[in-house]
Amino acid sequence: MGDRQARYSDEFKADAVGMVHRGMTQKQVCADLGVSKSALSKWVHHADLANRGLPVPKEGSTEDREMRQALRRIKELEMENEILRRAAAYLSRANLVPPK
Repeated sequence: MGDRQARYSDEFKADAVGMVHRGMTQKQVCADLGVSKSALSKWVHHADLANRGLPVPKEGSTEDREMRQALRRIKELEMENEILRRAAAYLSRANLVPPK
């Protein structure tokens, strides 16, 4: 498995991750670049860790699983926070409109 991964340069991996971060689906990037979903997912995960200043744990380790769970939870909380922010903005605008 490691040998198959080695055929992609760091620049290629970074370009693939960049495509995902710019809004393309992982499925589309995989189809366009001819890489497996598991490889691309791992590259995106490692890039997300690096962007947050976190070390990249050994694959399959307990630390890796915990890190994945933590990142998943962070994304979930960020989405919830955005929903609450939008709801608060909507409700504050609704209260500013004088009743007719």
